[in-house]
Amino acid sequence: MRTKKTLLLLIMAFLAFTIDVEAQCAMCRAVLESESTGKAAEGINNGIVYLMAVPYVLVAGLFYFIYRKMRTT
Repeated sequence: MRTKKTLLLLIMAFLAFTIDVEAQCAMCRAVLESESTGKAAEGINNGIVYLMAVPYVLVAGLFYFIYRKMRTT
């Protein structure tokens, strides 16, 4: 029981004390900041959305097939 409390306290401490980081490579940032029209930044953002959406669609499809399988049996 004591280890669970210690682990919970440790996790809460890590979540409470965060630091700001830049999560962009230097070359991508330089290209996106130097362009005035913003088309490259829009393309990068669209690419990120597509990459983020694919795993959610796959997991949703998996849960749908599991749901159908459980419902028919």
